[in-house]
Amino acid sequence: MRPLPIFTLTLAMLLWSSSFIALKHVLEVWSFGQVLFMRMSVASCCWLLCYRQLGNVQYQKGDWRWLALMGALEPCLYFLLEVNALRYTSAGQAGMVCALLPLMVALVAFALLKERVSRRQLLGFGIAIFGIALLGLGGGADEFAPNALLGNSLEMGAMLCAATYSVVFKKLSSRYGVMTLTALQAFVGTLFFAPFAFSSPWPSAWGWQDMAVILFLGAFVTLGAYLLYNWSVTQVKVTLAAAYVNLIPVFTLLLAYLLLGEILSTLQWVACAAVLAGIGVGQLPARKRQAQAAVT
Repeated sequence: MRPLPIFTLTLAMLLWSSSFIALKHVLEVWSFGQVLFMRMSVASCCWLLCYRQLGNVQYQKGDWRWLALMGALEPCLYFLLEVNALRYTSAGQAGMVCALLPLMVALVAFALLKERVSRRQLLGFGIAIFGIALLGLGGGADEFAPNALLGNSLEMGAMLCAATYSVVFKKLSSRYGVMTLTALQAFVGTLFFAPFAFSSPWPSAWGWQDMAVILFLGAFVTLGAYLLYNWSVTQVKVTLAAAYVNLIPVFTLLLAYLLLGEILSTLQWVACAAVLAGIGVGQLPARKRQAQAAVT
């Protein structure tokens, strides 16, 4: 694998990890709909400033179904589930659930593309699910996770959306530019979350620090991280790119500890180990097949 995709994937994972911390902060100021609307609006404004880079879009007949599915999965359903997940669980636990993405991508690729899924991958998926359940039950309700089991379940739903999105995006990227598809997501998200944003009263006072976090989420995470990841998906196999999501739990737990003061119980650390063990078991066959392919 070339050095540039390694760098872009790692940077994208770091940015996505920081989004859990940022969202925890702004959800104390605005409602989830307001946060997502402003985040998508910032990303859309950034795209409008560099619209010349999008080039001419040559729409191909029948692709509206795949484009609509992509937009519905991310940003609409994905962010709807993830932001609400962070209302109930901690940033660190949500980051751990993200580690399920590589296994979910393999399952979705089997369902949509008929790619083979081994028994070992299914076993790993089961172990990881057990670990996530244990993670939610292993700690009592606190200020960071008032209902961890519900929050982690919502985050798992978000990962299912992300896995399906990765496969759909890989299909569309053969016909449309990465920047075009990423920009489309921002505009769709702005329209989708507008009704949620204006269904409740806005706070009267806005701090500059809060607005700075929104700008960071819109410009660096929604636009920057997605652009980095989406470009990387065009350079490597989608399952290989998804494997880099394993960095999110590490980055998120570290950032949550340093910036939010989140601490996991002993049982929850055991649950984290179970999640990572399940992921490791699930990815072993792919690594063996790759090694055999390299030899032959």
